[in-house]
Amino acid sequence: MALIILGHPDIEQSLANKTIIEELEKSSLSPEIRNLAKLYPDYRIDAKSEQEALLRHNSVVFQYPLYWYNMPAILKHWFDVVFEYQFAYGSQGNKLEGKHFIPSFTVGAPETEYQPLGEHHFRVHEFCRNLEQTAYYARMKYTEPLYFHGTSVNAGYTVENIREKAKAQATKLIKRLMLHEI
Repeated sequence: MALIILGHPDIEQSLANKTIIEELEKSSLSPEIRNLAKLYPDYRIDAKSEQEALLRHNSVVFQYPLYWYNMPAILKHWFDVVFEYQFAYGSQGNKLEGKHFIPSFTVGAPETEYQPLGEHHFRVHEFCRNLEQTAYYARMKYTEPLYFHGTSVNAGYTVENIREKAKAQATKLIKRLMLHEI
């Protein structure tokens, strides 16, 4: 069983992330999904409950939309509170050692904008270094992120196209999780 840390601040208004979560829920994986915005609307994250959830699973997926080249505030706050000294790091902070750290996110803009000459100047994977370092620091097994571009209806993408891409991402994620659970 996998743990999904859902860091979308308003999943009901999402098309892409909501579709990914729905596909995961329908899968044979029976993942534990922790919707941070629903659990902690006041941002008062219960570190012990979240740590217990982490300890129950071998694979942890961080599902979120890319906001301002990073994760939404509630997910960043979750890391700040939950990845405590002597839990996730420190001389005795080996509680997450060997667990799979799997970033899975959505990007509103097209891929062409995430190029050196594009509007955002950098490729998406360049914004993931903090994730990779977090995993390494916590002695987790970092997995290359799963993501896709073009999740914004305002940018001209259709609802059908976004759902199709989200379902494809969910399928990739399910396959990856199945490999880790063997």
